[in-house]
Amino acid sequence: MNNYNQSSSGYPLHHPTLRKLGLVGGLSWHSTLEYYMYLNQTINDYFGNNTNPPLVLVNLDQYSMHQLQKSDHWDIIAAMLIEACDQLYKAGASAAMFCANTPHKVYHEVQRHSMIPILHIGDAIGTAVRKKGLRKVGLIGTVFTMEEPFIEKILKDKYDIDIMVPDQKKDREKLHTIIQKELSLGILKPETKKYILDQIVILETMGAEGIILGCTEFPIIIGENDLEIPVFNTTLLHAQMGVDFILRTDF
Repeated sequence: MNNYNQSSSGYPLHHPTLRKLGLVGGLSWHSTLEYYMYLNQTINDYFGNNTNPPLVLVNLDQYSMHQLQKSDHWDIIAAMLIEACDQLYKAGASAAMFCANTPHKVYHEVQRHSMIPILHIGDAIGTAVRKKGLRKVGLIGTVFTMEEPFIEKILKDKYDIDIMVPDQKKDREKLHTIIQKELSLGILKPETKKYILDQIVILETMGAEGIILGCTEFPIIIGENDLEIPVFNTTLLHAQMGVDFILRTDF
């Protein structure tokens, strides 16, 4: 394999101690931007200057992804993610991460075919929730994230954390629509924020000790200052996991 940390002039492209991380982005690009900003800023802060991390990005078409989700073609979605990870591997990445929660539905299938490890967002969430000493937390996200076990299972089996989601299907579907029709397009409405916060309050009254913003678009409209209970921003938690990998800590 070519030395991707070295330019043709012989001058190093990246800091020699940092591992190259691959991002599967575009899901949506708004949250991918948050990943990119956090990774760069945190590495800058670590070195105390403008040293940037070695990153490579494959930007997928979110519209196509949503259409495939609607038609239940998760096999095609998995194939797209496998191809993306292959591109990242060929570009010299030592690990990859999906810059969204929902693609983790096919995580195990993609990981089986990937030449590099894929950093699971569930591990980032589980570690953070356990550090807070919580055992029962609310989760909001797409209908796939809320209704299927790919996030819930890793949190329960590996971290002994119980998950609660909105009880009414209509509310889960509305949250899903908000993600796909508003937040992923950068549309932020005050009434939408109020609705999301109302759903979180309901989960709190049901016993949730904290809330997982289980879609990487939610932190665009909901912040820690909006709530009194602990908020788990999956975008930043996952991005920090990427920072730890780049810096070779906890891996």
